[in-house]
Amino acid sequence: MIFFQLLSAAIGFGMEQLLTSRYGSLGVLALVLLGIGIRAQNKTCLSASAMIFLLLMAQA
Repeated sequence: MIFFQLLSAAIGFGMEQLLTSRYGSLGVLALVLLGIGIRAQNKTCLSASAMIFLLLMAQA
């Protein structure tokens, strides 16, 4: 159980570093909103994160 928690934390940290290096703090914000939206099943957070990702991809 602890192994999976450490693995999950490592993957989350890696994704955060990748998004920060490529897309800046807005990429991290979109990732956080996506995580909150999935865990809470909140469609508003999911929609907001999708819009941020869309804007970031259009800019890149």
